Amino acid sequence: MRKKIIASTLLLAAIAVLGLYSCSNDDDEDTGRLPPGEGSLNLPPLDAQLVQQGQEIFRYDTFGNETFWTDVLQMNQVIETAVSPATALSVGLKVDAEALPSAVVEAIQNGQVDLDDPQTTLALLQLNAVVGVQGEVSENSDGTLKLDRMGITCALCHSTVDDSFAPGIGSRLDGWPNKDLDPGLIISLSPALTQAQKDVYTSWGPGIYDPRFSIDGLNNPVVIPPAYGLYGLPKAIFTGDGDVEHEPAGPVAYWNRYVAVTQMRGHGYFADPRLNLEVDHREGDDLVTDKLPALQEYQFSLSPPTPPAGSFDIAAAERGKELFSGKAECATCHSGPLFTDVIDGGKLHPQSASVAVDKDYVKRSATKKWRVTPLKGIWQHAPYFHDGSAATLADVVARYNKEKNLNLSTAEKADLTEYLKSI
Repeated sequence: MRKKIIASTLLLAAIAVLGLYSCSNDDDEDTGRLPPGEGSLNLPPLDAQLVQQGQEIFRYDTFGNETFWTDVLQMNQVIETAVSPATALSVGLKVDAEALPSAVVEAIQNGQVDLDDPQTTLALLQLNAVVGVQGEVSENSDGTLKLDRMGITCALCHSTVDDSFAPGIGSRLDGWPNKDLDPGLIISLSPALTQAQKDVYTSWGPGIYDPRFSIDGLNNPVVIPPAYGLYGLPKAIFTGDGDVEHEPAGPVAYWNRYVAVTQMRGHGYFADPRLNLEVDHREGDDLVTDKLPALQEYQFSLSPPTPPAGSFDIAAAERGKELFSGKAECATCHSGPLFTDVIDGGKLHPQSASVAVDKDYVKRSATKKWRVTPLKGIWQHAPYFHDGSAATLADVVARYNKEKNLNLSTAEKADLTEYLKSI
């Protein structure tokens, strides 16, 4: 039990580890679905008030997990004594420039702020400027700062910044996966862990996390996914575990509850008989359930980012679009306005459908199947497949071409890659 408690860690936030998954023609009947990227789901408008509430929860709510990060892992002591801003940025933590007063901004620009001093980190926590980390900071009798308690929020893994001020410092980009974050290395700094546990965590690397390690004890990490482009998906995560049957608040709320309780160690309750899993971290309270509708509504409001101007060849992308719907067979599964057939009644695909190198992660899910990934914004979140085994979209195309015997020419593979960049 203690191993599971210690291993319960960072948020995989709310949703869907991204991977591209292919399905065979035998697996896909002609449903008359819309061409990829076309059509509308006619979704109802979102509740603006609920979206605003959800943003606050996503960015700042710890669900009471200070009792784990402070009382068990003792990460407040680690930050207070050893984590300077320079160290924090080196492990992928981000700073919200919009939370910095003008005087602080000017001092940083003039080189008057010591970025190698942990005291500066505590000052940033006082300003609520460290993305995804909440801290209770007070003063010692000598005027130095101390970190009494700390916890984490959804934004830790599922937000980044635009680097508009400096690398790692800028305006928030909620829903974007923090590909620089090294959650395993951060966790390994805890003095409460054994060396064997530290070795597992440090093996993961930046942008990688295992959301089921604390449940089954296996070490099979996956890439941190985006939390945008989820509105209209009846199955939110990439194995399709969540649905209204198992979480009345909605498919995204299912994974939010799972992560908030089992990974972030918030005060709440999660159970899924398909996983033979029941986790109760309520300590006379439930700080998760009532927040799930607003949190989900905010995530529904996060649209995939459009490709930067000049980031792809327009003419080649047009040729690639024809290949996507034709010879390359991508539209067999990546169809309709969201580039996924999961909107066809929550359709899922068997284990054999994946062309990722790792074939085992799906066995740890409730469904034992794959959800076809929606592709909008795919340009933004390399590496690809749930195991991160494809570094670029060109690698993705090459993998499909080989595994599916598509016989694409070099020029066709290049055109298809440009189309994926344009989605």
